[in-house]
Amino acid sequence: MKQRSPHLTKMLKIAGLFTFLALIPTVFAQDAAAVAEAAPKYADYGQFAESAGFALFTVNNLWLLVSAALVFLMHLGFATLETGLTQSKNTVNILFKNMFIVCVGILGYAIYGFNAMYPGDFNGFFALGSWFGVDNEDVTMMTDLYNNYTWWTDFIFQAMFAATAATIVSGAVAERVKLSSFLIYATILVTLVYPITGSWQWGGGWLSSLGLGGVNADGDPIGFYDFAGSTLVHGFGGFAALAAVLVLGPRAGKYVGGKVRPILGHSMPLALIGVFLLWLGWFGFNGGSVLSADPRGVSYVFVTTALAAAAGCVASIITAWALLKKPDLTMGLNGILAGLVGITAGADSVGMASSILIGLIAGALVVFSVLFFDKLKIDDPVGAISVHGICGIWGTLAVGIFADGKSFLNQLIGTLAVCATAFVVSFILALIIKAVMGLRVSAEEEEEGLDIGEHGNEAYPDFGAAHK
Repeated sequence: MKQRSPHLTKMLKIAGLFTFLALIPTVFAQDAAAVAEAAPKYADYGQFAESAGFALFTVNNLWLLVSAALVFLMHLGFATLETGLTQSKNTVNILFKNMFIVCVGILGYAIYGFNAMYPGDFNGFFALGSWFGVDNEDVTMMTDLYNNYTWWTDFIFQAMFAATAATIVSGAVAERVKLSSFLIYATILVTLVYPITGSWQWGGGWLSSLGLGGVNADGDPIGFYDFAGSTLVHGFGGFAALAAVLVLGPRAGKYVGGKVRPILGHSMPLALIGVFLLWLGWFGFNGGSVLSADPRGVSYVFVTTALAAAAGCVASIITAWALLKKPDLTMGLNGILAGLVGITAGADSVGMASSILIGLIAGALVVFSVLFFDKLKIDDPVGAISVHGICGIWGTLAVGIFADGKSFLNQLIGTLAVCATAFVVSFILALIIKAVMGLRVSAEEEEEGLDIGEHGNEAYPDFGAAHK
């Protein structure tokens, strides 16, 4: 709970009293407490800096900024993971897409997404927004009158989440998507579509007040719950990826004669580095979603996050070993990510034993899911659909199973609504782009590699020359 100095409290009471007396002739029917609340809490930022609550506010704000930096680091993790799990001839293309997505994600979220996702007065279903800027001298946006952090901190933390949703798609469509088409697709997805579904829950929209699961102890609807985005970020990205892959088709040579032909990634060290960077960043992803530096809340989330990731890894290793007869490193890496995605919806609200169980189920589930999509000839080079889409749904439903006071029915409705919307919009968007400008590179470019065909560059020119 925030604290303020006795001197400041006394000044505010006096100011409120005089304000009330002055307004009596015209607003005598207005409640006195409301008038006092309307009075500015701080005259300016300097006065806030001298208040007792400034130190706690600074710590909270700093932690959220550190968390935003950790989530930003996840984009390096996505880049190295996708690069490692794909062929060396497409490395520059993978890196270029990941570089672009984080930049367009920040700009798109600034220009439209932030205000659209968090509108001042939500209109019930479809969010509208405008330019994000505020006056840096506006004390109500830079002090605890706004929250435990400033407006700017709020923006940069949420912008990192927005960019993540589009990055998920990048790995699933790797090695055959036309660069210009993907850049347009990603820009529209992250700027216009993600804020809409996000606003349904985090922006105070219809999912946040969904009352089909009953009411809580205060008589309010239980609502849909997604702590840090198992559905709103990962499920959204996973099912957007599924739609894009269906329109795009599999890589050449992936499915031959009714059999799955593995197309091996070129660097397992890069893939492993990517997953551990993502795990590290996830401590900011989930830990920052506490939205303060509260010691109990942040430490609790750190532990549930770590336990689920570790359990996911172990479960995926055992499952893949039993099914494939060999210990598969890539399945173990995806098991870590599956556990992380699975715990994200309820990291603050499920118990420690439950977090392990959620991770174990997610780790086993991702193996079956990857093999299932391969049987359907749905080609996903990095397993993004399974990790983020399927395990995102599982993690969201798990909140309704393991967390107290949450509704399984609400969780089911919420995750289906978001994932179905992401799938349908992504499918239509991919079809339009395919019809207008083409979605896939030529067979010659795919064979030669997108690095040469799209960029006229190579990631490993010396290595390639030595082996020609």
